[in-house]
This record gives sequence, C-alpha cells and structure tokens, in this order.
Amino acid sequence: MSKVLLIDDDVELVGMFQEYLEQEGFAARAVHDGETGSAEALTGLYAIAILDVMMPRMNGLETLRRIRAGSNMPVLMLTARGDDTDRIVGLELGADDYVTKPCTPRELTARIRAILRRSQAVQPDNSGAAPLSVGQLTMWPQQRRAAWAGTHLELTSTEFNLLEVLVRQAGKPVSKNQLSELGLGRPMARFDRNIDVHLSSLRRKLGCLSDGRSCLQTVYRLGYQLIKE
Repeated sequence: MSKVLLIDDDVELVGMFQEYLEQEGFAARAVHDGETGSAEALTGLYAIAILDVMMPRMNGLETLRRIRAGSNMPVLMLTARGDDTDRIVGLELGADDYVTKPCTPRELTARIRAILRRSQAVQPDNSGAAPLSVGQLTMWPQQRRAAWAGTHLELTSTEFNLLEVLVRQAGKPVSKNQLSELGLGRPMARFDRNIDVHLSSLRRKLGCLSDGRSCLQTVYRLGYQLIKE
C-alpha cells in the first residue's frame, strides 16, 4: 500500500482528499504546515508528497526546497489557477508535476497513480540487467540510477523518466507530447511549460559533448533530442 503525504493548510479540502485516497487503496496522512510537512517527508515513509504552494509561515516552495535538500521522493504541487510563476518555480525546484486548484479527488488520484507507476518501476532482483548507454551517459532503469562519466546524477523521478525516454530514442527528435505521455503519464495540456522546465533542469545536470555543446538539444518544431556522438 503506497503512503501519500498531504501538506496543505486547508483542513477541509485535505480531509476530503485523504478520505478519497484511502477509499482508493492508499494510506494517507495529512499535515497542515510546511515545517511539519518537510520533516515528515524526509522520514522516508512516503511514496509521494502532495504539496500546496499557498501556506502560511513556510510556503510550499520553501517546503519543497527543504524536501529536495534531502530527498528525491516524487512531489506533486497544488497551484492556484493561472499562477504560472509558482508553477514554473516549483518545477525548477524539483517538483515532478502540478495540479491546478480547484481539482477533484479523482483527478488528483489519477495524477498520483501516473507518477507512482513510473517512480516505482524498480526491479531489485534485476540489478544485473544491461544498462542503457549513450556517450558518457549511462542509465540503469531497473535501479532508477543514472551517471555521467561515472559520476552519479541526482535526478527527480520525472527527470529520470524523461531522460530514459530520450535515451531510448537517442539520435531522434522526441515531441513534447510524446515526452509528456511517456514521461509524465498524461497528454500535454495547452500552454503547458512542464516539459520545457524539466528539460532545462536536465541540461544543467548533464555534461557536455566533446565540442562543448549540450548533449540535449531542442529541435525546432519537433521537440528534444539526445545527441549521439
């Protein structure tokens, strides 16, 4: 049973989400401030955290910073409708995805399942499976590990998913919609910046090619491509 941590100061809303999640087979705990939420997230007891941006004292973005300083657990942000700034900053800080409030418990649960389906695709007994390699980049999908020139890469769950898609299609452009479908488990919404922000973060974490270019290139009107040397 996957454990879900809900961090939101709206007690009534969180209670509704918690009740629905438990009916759907999840174990859910709710906390109502960022300081308690970040400490609870770092216990390692939870499969995913649902984090509201707008909270008193410590807001969701600062809470996310604290979580990311010690954990790569999946984090799904709850953002206000039309607030693109918080959405983009949250993704840049390492959120895996976001849901716009108001949202239904059913929508939230579907998004949680989509994230967990990918982040929990771990097969410990397959540790000897052949890795995926492109140039200096190596990935072990079953172990959810990646390295550049032998140095471990600290990737969020969504970054790992997107990078795996690009590695498997190395040398070919992959559309944003394909990346969203395969990496996030959902179609790309209109005006969605999610993929762009995650790929920008990946560029910063990956090394460069021998000629100094980023190994991750934008292909005009086609999407993104991982370059094969």
